[in-house]
Amino acid sequence: LLWVVRERLGLTGTKFGCGVEECGACTMHIDGEATKTCQLPAGSVQGKRITTIEGLPADHPVKLAWIAEEVPQCGYCQPGMIMAASSLLAAHPQPTPAQVDQGMDGNICRCGAYPRIRKAIRRAAEGS
Repeated sequence: LLWVVRERLGLTGTKFGCGVEECGACTMHIDGEATKTCQLPAGSVQGKRITTIEGLPADHPVKLAWIAEEVPQCGYCQPGMIMAASSLLAAHPQPTPAQVDQGMDGNICRCGAYPRIRKAIRRAAEGS
């Protein structure tokens, strides 16, 4: 799915990272759920709603929180992080720290921006 979206549809916000569903750079929403897509066959999502980072509005609370908290360093993993965080908050609008850990598990930030990521998730949950 990742390659169809990037190469055929030209939506290049979702990144290729590890290629083995470990890093989360390829995360998209499939029917609203954060899903790693680098190994996901495109045919398996037929009839499902697919949302990439481009599909989240610019004023989405998670995107605004990411900007306010100056989360990105290199930025490569951030689309996947934002997609995972927005799915997490849709399921748990006021997540506990354990829910944040679980919801973000499997999304790796090579720059180590985890404290700012957590702060941005809290900000988005608070709606500020």
